[in-house]
Amino acid sequence: MTDNTPTVMITGATAGLGRALARDLVAGGRRVLVHGRDGERVARLAAELGPRAVPCTADLSSLDEVERLAAEVRGLTPRLDVLVNNAAVGFGPPGQTRQTSHDGHELRFAVNYLAPVVLTRALLPLLTATAPARVLNVGSVGQAPFDPAEAPYYDAYQGVTAYRRSKLALAAFTFDLAEELRGTGVTVNCLHPAGFMDTSMVRESGVRPHSTVAQGAAPALRLITDPALTDVTGEFFDGFFPGRARPEAYDPGFISRLRSVTDQVTGRVEIPDGVCPYTFRSAQGVLPLAGAAANGSLPVGGGVTFRLKGAS
Repeated sequence: MTDNTPTVMITGATAGLGRALARDLVAGGRRVLVHGRDGERVARLAAELGPRAVPCTADLSSLDEVERLAAEVRGLTPRLDVLVNNAAVGFGPPGQTRQTSHDGHELRFAVNYLAPVVLTRALLPLLTATAPARVLNVGSVGQAPFDPAEAPYYDAYQGVTAYRRSKLALAAFTFDLAEELRGTGVTVNCLHPAGFMDTSMVRESGVRPHSTVAQGAAPALRLITDPALTDVTGEFFDGFFPGRARPEAYDPGFISRLRSVTDQVTGRVEIPDGVCPYTFRSAQGVLPLAGAAANGSLPVGGGVTFRLKGAS
């Protein structure tokens, strides 16, 4: 296998759609970087798929882990033809209460949105150097509107709504990044692969599966491999067909507010100490958080501790 071997990275590759894609892409002669949170499961998958599968382990609920994963990928391969942001936290079981990530963010917003943003941006130099290259964000037609300043989502929490908010954010990021990268040879698209595929994530939510994993894998493989789609960017696909995200995902005002919050939360923009990154310079004004601890942890409502990026 030479360095000219087309290379694909798939997050969340140990089960469901990600596993099916990894299997098919390896069978088609591609090198596939298979990611998962559980190192043993990732190693077993790579061994099962053979030498073209390269294991990568990281907990995407930690943005530091996401950055470390990106650094690992840059060290593992001199090229990256396709990045598939597939890993996600689903609705959770019925009655799911609010959960937080390693960094204190609402869990679904962190894993389903913030992690893909940080990983994609960290891998853009590699993707650009490999161009033509592609980013495929695995999204959903199930989206819910929200104010980016209220992304922490404390009131009337529901796992299904949190999931749908994160998928709206991911679609908006797709369109925003596609415009940013236009002309670079790197395309960015978002795909709803199929409705309620038969995966553990869907079954956990108590929803009866409506489609098979194979039905979702087919349109994803098309967006990953079809030469006819080399120049297609900034699109939302519903299976094999062009689709539409919620109107907010195309709204310049929403995209701008989401980008601002995201840059602040992920540390791309510095904010004053003791200020909430979700509300800084938002319509609500600057909202300082009281009782900042010496170690950088800031208590937020509901007993959750929010840790600013860079705190020890």
